[in-house]
Amino acid sequence: MANCTNCHHKWGVKDLWSLGFSKSGKNCPNCGEKQYLSAETKNTFTLGYLSVLFIFIFPFYIKLSDKDEPLW
Repeated sequence: MANCTNCHHKWGVKDLWSLGFSKSGKNCPNCGEKQYLSAETKNTFTLGYLSVLFIFIFPFYIKLSDKDEPLW
């Protein structure tokens, strides 16, 4: 599971799913610091939305970033 880059709080599955579908990031439930999906995660799962397997592995593979990194 992913941890906040600021306070290292372990994010829950529900929070990760809402972050995954958010375009503008999401505040950490513990410290309030804005978190985004890392560029590595975005690149890996660009085609993953088409896969049913994606639904099961998404929360365990996510990495967070404290910056809104460009996809390229």
